[in-house]
Amino acid sequence: MTESTSSTHPLKETIGRYGVWSVGLRSEDPARRGDIAEAAAELEQLGYGAAWLGGSSAARHAVPLLEATSRLTVGTSIQSIWQYDAEASAAGLAEVESAHPGRFLLGLGVSHAKLADQYRRPYSALVAYLDALDAAGVPAGRRVLAALGPKTLELSRDRAAGAIPYLVTPEHTARAREILGEEPLLAPEFAVVWETAPSRARALARDHLALYLSLPNYTNSFLRLGFTEDDLAAGGSDRLVDALYAWGDEDRIRDRVNAFHEAGADHVAIQVVDGGSRDALPREAWRRLAALLG
Repeated sequence: MTESTSSTHPLKETIGRYGVWSVGLRSEDPARRGDIAEAAAELEQLGYGAAWLGGSSAARHAVPLLEATSRLTVGTSIQSIWQYDAEASAAGLAEVESAHPGRFLLGLGVSHAKLADQYRRPYSALVAYLDALDAAGVPAGRRVLAALGPKTLELSRDRAAGAIPYLVTPEHTARAREILGEEPLLAPEFAVVWETAPSRARALARDHLALYLSLPNYTNSFLRLGFTEDDLAAGGSDRLVDALYAWGDEDRIRDRVNAFHEAGADHVAIQVVDGGSRDALPREAWRRLAALLG
């Protein structure tokens, strides 16, 4: 699964076509460190090129995964610029880089007004944050941005190694690739629901989607993609849910994931949505996906 893309960009070759996105891979609980390390080792064995730490994670959360593996790239998806200042981020990255050179990516994002009390002028704040990282000696090639709109995608192109959009569609990926150009990394997240019954699959997806429908950064992104206010109402229309989540039989799920590559993605970070705890490690589902996509 880690075969290189058509590009010779070393980062793209390193992380390959597929990774996993999981909140469960990030934990402050020392008792979970062993489970996380074991899961990371299996992800590497299965051929995934990257593990993306969901939630507002930091470099220190990558350490158990990096120590348990030899090739796996680990990235934050994302680290909130409001939760960790740039100097602390630079110090954390430098510490991890010294122990595991070239294997950590600092994924940054502006989060949401609902989740960050100090939220203000997010684009300007992100630019200032990148300026501070530059001053601290953090190379642009070790950071990626959670970019949805055109301005932040341009920033991903000009001030980072690329973009890691969350909760998007292949149509968004195609537009993002046009803005980024060929060289920068484009690694969207995409959620998979292992369920063939439409009503059950959509119920699981809507439960997962509920939080995001309360966050304007996402709803504005959906509207830019051509969805309507009606699509955003009542938990999300079938049209919206079916665009944002892959469900169905294995052929359908494979086709939905690979549609992102066809639209211009270099790498797809797959999130498993199964109705369980977001902190769980869905290892059997990761095995099924590795077999399906390998």
